Amino acid sequence: MSVAQHQASKSMELQRIISAMHRAIPELHGVMIASVDGLAVAHDFPDAEAERVAAMSATALGLGKRITERTNLGGLAEAVIRGDNGYLVVYAAGQDAVLVLSGPIDSNLGLMRLEARVAAVDIKQILGQA
Repeated sequence: MSVAQHQASKSMELQRIISAMHRAIPELHGVMIASVDGLAVAHDFPDAEAERVAAMSATALGLGKRITERTNLGGLAEAVIRGDNGYLVVYAAGQDAVLVLSGPIDSNLGLMRLEARVAAVDIKQILGQA
């Protein structure tokens, strides 16, 4: 398998994870897998906002990790941002990736947590960090 075919295969697998998240939680506005450097890897956000969401989510993950470390809370499980109109929830997916879920204010956060844990493991495996 060539490098290009391998990358295309990874991209398709990541898109399958995004689709599975929407099947499990249909009310989600968007799902993104981004690098910890703030670059969108795979997503279904509108293209105009994808890079901005990726950058802010990577920043939220980094800041959340620092806060949990400095306050002796242990490893970061998630960073939840709640606004008047909904949630943006950020999870680490290995050392190099960020999983981002965006949903309405009535989102089921418990379901989001369950599905994100499974997806984060899958993302780690796909990106070769298992």
